[in-house]
Amino acid sequence: MQPAIARVALPVPLDKLFDYTIPATAKPVVGGRVSVPFGRQTLVGIVVELSDHSSFAANQLKPLYQVLDNAPLWPEPLYKLLRWCSQYYQYPLGDTLSNALPSALRKGKAAEWASVIEWQVTESGKNQLMQGFGRAVQQAKVMQMLASGPLTQQAFIDAEVSSSVLKTLSDKGWISRHEKKPQRAVWPVEVEAQVEKPKLNQEQAVAIASVNSQREFGCYLLEGVTGSGKTEVYLNLIKPVLERGQQALVLVPEIGLTPQTINRFKKRFTVPVEVVHSGLNDTERLNAWLAAKDKSAGIIIGTRSALMTPFANLGIIIVDEEHDASYKQQDSLRYHARDVAVMRANQENIPVVLGSATPALETLYNAQSGKYHHLTLTQRAGNALPTTNKVLDIKGLYLDSGLSAPLIAEMRRHLVAGNQVMLFLNRRGFSPALMCHECGWIAECQRCDAYYTYHHASNEIRCHHCGSQQPVIHQCQGCGSTHLVTVGVGTEQLEAKLAELFPEYKAIRIDRDSTRRKGSLETALESIRKGEYQILIGTQMLAKGHHFPDVTLVALLDVDGSLYSSDFRASERLAQLFIQVAGRAGRASKPGEVILQTHHPEHSLLQALLEKDYRHFAESALSERKVAALPPFSYLTLFKAEANQSALVEDFLRQVRQTLEINPVFEQGCMVLGPTPSPVAKRAGKYRWQLLVQTQSRPVMQKLLNSAKPVIQMLPNAKKVRWSMDIEPQDLS
Repeated sequence: MQPAIARVALPVPLDKLFDYTIPATAKPVVGGRVSVPFGRQTLVGIVVELSDHSSFAANQLKPLYQVLDNAPLWPEPLYKLLRWCSQYYQYPLGDTLSNALPSALRKGKAAEWASVIEWQVTESGKNQLMQGFGRAVQQAKVMQMLASGPLTQQAFIDAEVSSSVLKTLSDKGWISRHEKKPQRAVWPVEVEAQVEKPKLNQEQAVAIASVNSQREFGCYLLEGVTGSGKTEVYLNLIKPVLERGQQALVLVPEIGLTPQTINRFKKRFTVPVEVVHSGLNDTERLNAWLAAKDKSAGIIIGTRSALMTPFANLGIIIVDEEHDASYKQQDSLRYHARDVAVMRANQENIPVVLGSATPALETLYNAQSGKYHHLTLTQRAGNALPTTNKVLDIKGLYLDSGLSAPLIAEMRRHLVAGNQVMLFLNRRGFSPALMCHECGWIAECQRCDAYYTYHHASNEIRCHHCGSQQPVIHQCQGCGSTHLVTVGVGTEQLEAKLAELFPEYKAIRIDRDSTRRKGSLETALESIRKGEYQILIGTQMLAKGHHFPDVTLVALLDVDGSLYSSDFRASERLAQLFIQVAGRAGRASKPGEVILQTHHPEHSLLQALLEKDYRHFAESALSERKVAALPPFSYLTLFKAEANQSALVEDFLRQVRQTLEINPVFEQGCMVLGPTPSPVAKRAGKYRWQLLVQTQSRPVMQKLLNSAKPVIQMLPNAKKVRWSMDIEPQDLS
């Protein structure tokens, strides 16, 4: 007999499921979508349970509108994992399941391959190609693009061709539009292409053999110095997986790393490789999701969201640059992709490999305590030599847009020798502040506790916290003076100064401002590899995983702020950043040099990094954390709250603290710090406070939160403020 009630998880911020009656003709499945009435709107939800009983009277229940899937969307292990994520990260199940779907499926579209719009040249268009297009530059561009064969609509969007140009050409009968379903790819018999492969050294061979020796669950930390050939190890681990007919998932921290990773994997393997990241449109995202689900794709490469992709037969998970903070989701479901990847591998009973030159202290601790297998690569691949590290004491030196005279001389030496130079400055814009020279007034964002950043190229000032912007102010709002000066250096200013200092060499800036357009980062990276630019200026985007064989000098310009930060993770981040940035130098046969400009050359952290290595730093940092009972020796939960009134937020978090302290579980070694104003106490017009909870173990933390959360939700101010829980936070701001 068919069940009468469907229990549905809806994408709403409520920790509950909703009961609907099932019409006689409908056959919903657990793990499938249904569209249901919810208030005045229609929502798409996931059926979590089918039952004959409801705690509500039958006349109070509405019938569901439509069954959208006749089979579950996720395989059982992944569905279990998503339910675990909801529970562990204290986030509503409906929102968790909805976040795991491509947006096309969230909107209720069918879970089938989406048609792709394709354009091609007609016969009359071919004749026109020979005659030319006069002044119609955009039309000529489109026709030239199509001359070599049909192209998708997305190709023209990427090339910044407007739809009106395509319509004009179509109206003239020179091009025609077709809708086409993508062909399901078939795997070839030979999964590996016939290409020349680098010779493995002994450490690489041992690492590969260790992972390949067992097919069941095991977590491996692959700690390899920068340039030690970790990607080559990944490729060798994936080969036997593909040969067994299984699939591989490779996670990278940023979209910027996907183009070069994809190219390397596509050159090596003949199986279809798909990419999943936030830069894809709805159709691309859905098609990649389906390619993994029905085994069209052999390898999926993506950022953290790719972890929630269903696979037909997953055989291995690889997390590259596992230490990277980008793996932690900062809003909605605040999960850590590295930790969830380990959990997913456990559910699927397959190996997971965490690769990094600078492992997170939590990962290193797990490896040292025997929870993870520890594999090391200590030699740089090929002929690459270790870099020479120098510290440059800039106390008392004149800085020209952040550059000291000794550094400028060193840059010239490397450039004259025909090499590339990379300058690292983790601050975009022209200048971090605009100040009145007469009275010291500084242009401050009205909605945040932060100064405006001056952007010279667009002639505006912007807040990097809330995104507000306005034209440049030419008069001081304190004393009326027009003598406003820039304070501090950003990447834009550095780029302008280098054009003056080195007019004979071309510089390129890579930051979030210069790579906004789709495809611009890939184009920039390709032109760097071709040697079109000699000076590279960048923020963290340039520090991660890129291979530039001609870069022989890397300079870090302003890192002193991280030495004295209030965040206990700041020193770990600086150490990782230093090693990662330094790893961009001397990656081929040319010797590399790293220069660190600082006012504090005697600082113990800098000395440990320069004279020893990351491992030595990590050992001392772990012993410090043990004394202070900080992660990984304890577990944190950060309560954040914001509202239009500061007193309201503080009052709410005081009530949260009292709720936690009277909970019986609190006696099991728990501690609360706060409430205190957040480091950025006001953002986008909202006052922000936070409360930090520390426990000795994960089970105690979960017990405390599970029993306290329903009480917190009932607090008088809970609906007057916007609040959230961040389990094991990575960013305390």
